[in-house]
Amino acid sequence: MSIELRRPRGRFARVGHRGAAALAPENTLRSFELAVELGCDMLELDVLPLADGTLVLAHSNDLREISHGSARGRVRRKTLEAVRRVAPNLPTFDEALSFFAERLPRIGLQIDLKRRGVEEGVVEALRRHGLIDRSWVSGFDGASLRRMAALEPELPRSYTLPRDRLGLSRRGPFAPVIRASLASIGASLPRRLPGLLASARASAATLHYSVASPAAIRRAHDVGAAVYVWTVDDPGAAQTLIDAGADGIITNDPRIFGSLRA
Repeated sequence: MSIELRRPRGRFARVGHRGAAALAPENTLRSFELAVELGCDMLELDVLPLADGTLVLAHSNDLREISHGSARGRVRRKTLEAVRRVAPNLPTFDEALSFFAERLPRIGLQIDLKRRGVEEGVVEALRRHGLIDRSWVSGFDGASLRRMAALEPELPRSYTLPRDRLGLSRRGPFAPVIRASLASIGASLPRRLPGLLASARASAATLHYSVASPAAIRRAHDVGAAVYVWTVDDPGAAQTLIDAGADGIITNDPRIFGSLRA
């Protein structure tokens, strides 16, 4: 039995993005615990491999990010021992799963795949900790999702759009061009979404709020796919998405859920 991502009308999933990233260091056990205390029923976490093969919780390959500015370099070039010198609170994937199994037994887990090649390690760890039935995976890479489908068909998969992972639409001199590109993606998405989901063997879509239009949400639902929207920190925007039928809201700040109505 796998986790149910589609939510009946009047309910929506409350997902803590990297825990409660606006309130505590992201992808740490304290951040996840705080998100649950603030009402989240799902947690999103990012998985990245190190040079020694260890899977850790990290959003990007930038060492400054996981060390909170104290070190520079590439995460994937380091061993776990080296990473722990600059990021002592960074959990391994195994440590996080053990924590979820023992301390947060009813919480759903969204595993975001940041790089192709981690699929076997993710599935093996989820099996080892008995967490397949309350987990799902998301990612931008259709090939990675197809690999997950082959390894563990019961693990739900969500295709993420678009590839604006670093928030480029809000940065630098190219921001207007990138925002225009996102607008174009959003306009064509309802037509393209069924094919994209089928190609990735995905049963859900994780959409950036800039492209999560009511039409896109309806079209996903038409083909039986759930829609989870990232990363929504404004209560007004979250309410609009819920009213449009979003199955889940992914946020850095779970305090927004206190003011929302289903």
